[in-house]
Amino acid sequence: MSTQILILGSGGREHALAWKLAQSSIIKHIFVCPGNPGSAKNQKTSNLDLPLIHPYKDIVDFAVNNKIDLVVPGPEDPLVLGVEKCFRDVGIPVFGPTQLAARMEGSKAFSKAFMHRHAIPTAKFRSFSSSQLQDAANYVQTCGHPVVLKASGLAGGKGVLIPSSTDEALQGLRSIMVDNAFGSAGDEIVIEELLEGPEISVLAFSDGYTIVPLPAAQDHKRIGEGDTGLNTGGMGAYAPAPVATPAIMDRIMTESLRPTIDGMRKEGFPFVGLLFTGFMLTADGPKVLEYNVRFGDPETEALMLLLSDDVDLAAVLIACAERHLDSVQINTRPGFSVSVILVSGGYPESYAKGKPIQVGKVPSDVVVFHCGTSMNGNDLVTSGGRVMAVTCSAPTLEQALAQVYTAVDKISFEGKFYRRDIAHRALTSSTQAPSNGLTYAQAGVSVDAGNAFVEAIKPYVRATKRSGADVEIGGFGGIFDLKATGYKDPVLVSGTDGVGTKLRIAVDAGIHHLVGIDLVAMSVNDLLVQGAEPLYFLDYYGCSKLDVATAADVIKGIAQGCQQAGCALVGGETAEMPGMYQNGDYDLAGFAVGAVERSSILPRADIMPGDILLGIASSGIHSNGFSLVRKVIEMTGLSYSTACPWDDQKTLALSLLEPTRIYVKQVLPAVHQGLLKGMSHITGGGFIENIPRVLPKGMGAFIDASTWQLPPVFRFLMQRGGIAPLEMARTFNNGIGLVLIVGREDVDRAVQVLQGTADAAVYRIGEVTDKSGVEMRNLECWSPQ
Repeated sequence: MSTQILILGSGGREHALAWKLAQSSIIKHIFVCPGNPGSAKNQKTSNLDLPLIHPYKDIVDFAVNNKIDLVVPGPEDPLVLGVEKCFRDVGIPVFGPTQLAARMEGSKAFSKAFMHRHAIPTAKFRSFSSSQLQDAANYVQTCGHPVVLKASGLAGGKGVLIPSSTDEALQGLRSIMVDNAFGSAGDEIVIEELLEGPEISVLAFSDGYTIVPLPAAQDHKRIGEGDTGLNTGGMGAYAPAPVATPAIMDRIMTESLRPTIDGMRKEGFPFVGLLFTGFMLTADGPKVLEYNVRFGDPETEALMLLLSDDVDLAAVLIACAERHLDSVQINTRPGFSVSVILVSGGYPESYAKGKPIQVGKVPSDVVVFHCGTSMNGNDLVTSGGRVMAVTCSAPTLEQALAQVYTAVDKISFEGKFYRRDIAHRALTSSTQAPSNGLTYAQAGVSVDAGNAFVEAIKPYVRATKRSGADVEIGGFGGIFDLKATGYKDPVLVSGTDGVGTKLRIAVDAGIHHLVGIDLVAMSVNDLLVQGAEPLYFLDYYGCSKLDVATAADVIKGIAQGCQQAGCALVGGETAEMPGMYQNGDYDLAGFAVGAVERSSILPRADIMPGDILLGIASSGIHSNGFSLVRKVIEMTGLSYSTACPWDDQKTLALSLLEPTRIYVKQVLPAVHQGLLKGMSHITGGGFIENIPRVLPKGMGAFIDASTWQLPPVFRFLMQRGGIAPLEMARTFNNGIGLVLIVGREDVDRAVQVLQGTADAAVYRIGEVTDKSGVEMRNLECWSPQ
C-alpha cells in the first residue's frame, strides 16, 4: 500500500474515480484537485486547493514534492492543452493521452479525417474553416442529405446544431462561422450526414496496443423526459445498454476501436488512457459519432459500480500508463447500473447557486456522487448546474432504478430537477413485442449499398462495349456473341489472376483505381502469350463492408484496363462478407476469355536453338514481387506519402502502383502476321521461372542483362534491400514485361511491327539454346558502380 494518485477535476466523474480507486489495496492516498465535498469524505482521499491552469506549475510542483506515482486528468481541457507532457517532463506518468493524441477530441475535423484515412465507419462529412462560409453553404445545399453542424473545437459539449431544414442549416452556419456562437471552437466547422438510430457510449481502456472496452452505456442528453428540450452535459446514464448486443460490440471492436488504436500508433501518436467513443447504431451498422479522450460523465458514475470487486482500478490505470494492459483483468459484475443526475433549477441555462442541500438516509446500495457541490461553512450547497449523481447497481435494471429513485426522494434542495425516465429506451424495448426479425443490413450486408454500387459503375462498364457484347450489367450472366467477332475456327483461351499484395499498398495509400488496370493486365497478358485476342472480362471484388466510392474506383480502373485490352467487361461479383476481411481491406480476382484461330495458337512447334528473344519494356514492377517490395520499403523507413526516391515528381505510393502494362494492342498485329513463335509473360518467378514455360523440352535460353538499362526502381530495390542480381532475375521483371521468341529471319520485321503500334521499347535480349534452363549473362552490370 504505497501508491499515491493525483486526480485532476471537481465533478461527479472525479468523485466516482476516487471512490473506486480508494478500494484498491495498493493505494496509500488519493489527492483530488480541486475535488468536491464528496471526494473529501473518504479517509484515503484529500482535496487540493491549487489552480488547475496551464502550464500547471503549482500542481506539478506538488506532485513532485509529494511523490505522486500517477496523475489521472478528468476533464478534456487539460489533456488538449498538453497536461500529460507537463508531468512527463518531471518523470510522473499520466493516465491520459499526449497533446497530439488528444486532438481526437480537441479537433473534430482532425478526428473525422483520421476516421476517413483508416476506413472507420462514420457519417459522410466535409470540414470548412470559418472563412469558407459560401463553400459550406454550397455543400449544405447540394450534399443531398440532412446535416449536423459541429464546431470542430472544444465547446463544453454544446457545439452541435441539428437543423431541421436547409434554411435552418444555413442560419446555423452563419451563427457559428460569422456570429461566433461557439467562440473559437467554431473557427473550423464539420458538416456531417445526420445519422439515425440509437446512440451508445463505449468507454475503453488502452495502453496504445491493447484496448479493453467496458459495457456500452446510454446517456440522456436532453433536459426533458422523452428526450425533449435543450441539450445538457447528461441527465443520467445506465449500462449495459441492451441494444449493444454481443454482435454489435464485436463489430465495434473490429471495425472501429481496434483500427483506431492501431491507426493512432502507426501515425505516431499512440493512445494511452480512456477512449470514450460515441456510436450511432444505424441500419448499416455502428458508426462513430465522435471521440472523447477521457472518462465520460455521467457514464463513469454508472460504470464504476459495474466493475467487479476484484478489479483493482489503480492497477488497471498503472498498467495502461506502463504499456502492459494485457497483464490485468477487467471484469464486470452481472446486472445493471443506473445513474440519475439531480440538477439546479434553470439548468442548462442560467441557474442559482448556493442552495442548501439536505441528504437523508439513502438505501445502502446507492452511492451519491457529488458533481456541483461546495461547502458554505458547515452547510453543503449547490455550486453547479449538475449537482449530484445518484447511482446504484442491481441484478435487474428495474431494481437499480427503484433504488435510485428511492434515494432521489431523500435528497432535497431548492429548484431540484431530474428526469424520471432514465433508461426508458431499455425498458420500452424489453416490453415491446419482438420485431419482425433481423435484416440483412443488421448482419453487416447492405443491399442498398450494392444497388448504389451497380448504378455507379454502369457508365464505366458501358465504355468497354465491343463487337459481341452489349455490356449491360445486372443480369444473371454476361453474354458474348462469338460469331460477331468473325473468327473462322476459333479456340477459346481463358485465364484468371489477382493483384497480390500490391493491394496492400493501394489500401494503405487510399489509391484504388490503378489496381483495377493491373487486374485486367495480369489475365489478358496471359491470354496474349497463347496468341489470343481478349474478348471479355469478369471481376470478383470481396470485402467486409462495401464502400461504394472505393469499389467504384477499382471498377473504373478495371474498365480502363478492358479498354486498353480491347475486351468487354461483361459482369462480375461483389461479395460483402462481414468478418471475412479486416475493415477497409478488399480482395480482387479477374477472369478473362479470349479467342485465337486454331492455326495460330502459340507457342508454335518450330521453336529452335538460335531463335531470338525480344523483350518489351515493362511500365514498372507490374504486379509481382510486392511482398519483397514492401519488406524493402519497411527497411528504409519510408512512408508511401513521401516523395519517390527515384522519381521526385510522384509519391512513393503512386510510383509503386504504376499499373502493369497491357501488351495486347502492341503485340497482336505481329501475332496475326505470323512473326512470333512464342511469348512469355514475365510475372512471379522473373526470367528464370517464366521463359522455360514456353520452350520445348530440352531447350533453354540465355538473357543478356546488358542489352537494356535496369530501371531505377529495380536498382533501388536491389541496393536498399541487399538483393543479389540473380535473386532479382528470379523475382522481378527488371524492366522487361514480355519476352517474344522470333525466328532469326523475322527479327527485323517483328521489331518494325512492334515499334510501330506502341511506345513501349523493344530490345534484343537473348537467344534460345539447346541447354535447359535460363542463363543470365552480364548480371554484374546491375550491381552498383
